[in-house]
Amino acid sequence: MQLHELKPKTKRATKKVVGRGGKRGKTSGRGTKGQKARAGHRIRPAIRDVIKKFPRLRGTGASVNRFKTEFKNSVILNISLLNTKFNTGESINPKILLDKGLIHKSGGMVPAVKILAHGVLDKKFEISGCTVSVAAKVAIEKAGGTVKI
Repeated sequence: MQLHELKPKTKRATKKVVGRGGKRGKTSGRGTKGQKARAGHRIRPAIRDVIKKFPRLRGTGASVNRFKTEFKNSVILNISLLNTKFNTGESINPKILLDKGLIHKSGGMVPAVKILAHGVLDKKFEISGCTVSVAAKVAIEKAGGTVKI
């Protein structure tokens, strides 16, 4: 290899030419006159005009199902867990579940509890202060327990 055969690893970056000089004459690659030829030009998107013509849907978010209870920050328990942790005839409510360590406070508050019908129940309980699914209520009442809302 000789000195004149050496080639650089990376290509040299071409310098941007401004104004009338060099290869970019007259309009400097910006086409012709107008807003697009000016410095700092910014054209508003055409879709924005279409979006602004749509009517606003006011008040739909809060008014739909405003009495529906949300179970986002709640604890879901199955009747099989209650069957193993409690004795026959005990009463179950969120405070007792908190004392037994089955649920934990979130944000300094006792969370809402929902009981589902997964598993087998052979003991009777008195459940109060908890939301109970329809199938779980049937299983609890079949075992001889009661559900108070």
